[in-house]
Amino acid sequence: MREHATATSAGTPTRALVLATTGFAINFWAWALLSPLGPRFKDLLALSSGQQALVVAVPVIVGSVGRIPVGALTDRFGGRVMFPIVSLATVVPVLFIGLLGQDSLAGLLVGGFFLGIGGTAFAIGVPLVNAWFPPERRGFAIGVFGAGMGGTAVSALTTVRLVTEVGDKAPFLITALALVAYAALAWLFLRDAPGRVVPTTSVLSRLGAAARLPIAWQACVLYAIAFGGYVAFSVYLPAYLKTAYGLEQADAANRMAGFVVLAVVMRPVGGWLADRVGAVTVLAWVFAVVAAGAALQATTPDLMPVGTIAFLAMAAALGAGSGATFALVARSAPPAQVGSVTGLVGAAGGLGGFVPPLIMSSVYASRGSYGLGLVLLALVALGCLALSLTIVRSTARAREVGVARV
Repeated sequence: MREHATATSAGTPTRALVLATTGFAINFWAWALLSPLGPRFKDLLALSSGQQALVVAVPVIVGSVGRIPVGALTDRFGGRVMFPIVSLATVVPVLFIGLLGQDSLAGLLVGGFFLGIGGTAFAIGVPLVNAWFPPERRGFAIGVFGAGMGGTAVSALTTVRLVTEVGDKAPFLITALALVAYAALAWLFLRDAPGRVVPTTSVLSRLGAAARLPIAWQACVLYAIAFGGYVAFSVYLPAYLKTAYGLEQADAANRMAGFVVLAVVMRPVGGWLADRVGAVTVLAWVFAVVAAGAALQATTPDLMPVGTIAFLAMAAALGAGSGATFALVARSAPPAQVGSVTGLVGAAGGLGGFVPPLIMSSVYASRGSYGLGLVLLALVALGCLALSLTIVRSTARAREVGVARV
């Protein structure tokens, strides 16, 4: 009763959503600091293409796997505790890279490994926001929260410029300050929803139970392509544009930022549409567009206008698909297991972003073209289209019938 009274007097759904989205954006800003600087580190440290891809991919995989325990811990301790902890923990690798880790590949890999902590913030916000909103509004609310992935756009737009104009430590020091300020703000003003169900079983048992839910593995597959595709492009697009089209680093980073911004804007749109017409319908359109865009881009058309249209279409679809996937999770997963399911699905999305950059660099090294990698993306998207229209649709309908009977 005491927790209920505190939450009611100190929190509202809007406040929780704003603070959660802000925390997600700042932690993702930190998580993405190495990506815009990948070409710089390649030239400065004489890295191979594979080493460059590894530097920017390590935070992605750590942040992805870390979402599994962080989601389960959020079910237990709540977002009000977990957001400040993760934000403060992320300060350490940010300062390490900024002050000590930029002069060697080993320093970047060690710093990048712990920088992945920032990527786990996603698994905190989804269960927190989900608990504050009724089922018919969760798709849009979680989509708005998911727009916090625009923190990667902040990194893309500011990191290279700050290094060039101020110094190589500047973006890291500024980000560390933002993380500390947010941790204090969250501790003072963020609250968990009244009546939040606190699980009493162990983390491992909750994760096992979540993994056995059909919606968990289905959403993992869909999110691995939707959000994983977004992460992969946001990480690797500057290198792709520089290699395939000969763009300068700043130009490539700005175009990547445009890709990110459009995907971010479309994420709440995808959640809103899922509330209106159903998540499965939205996902089917999403993967159809991704398949078409990837197939078109596999031919490496002129960047203006065809290539730009292909990439922007994929950005819009991947953003909407990310929002729709968690609208599906919010409606289909039991409330007390949303955090655990979110951790699993979020991990799949991040891992989905880890693999493509490595594949793309390997394909280019062996064939001198990125075409095969994009063809593979088109084929996988078609597979997700088929999955959405068959198995996922059946699972969603069964859940709706079960809720209606209750």
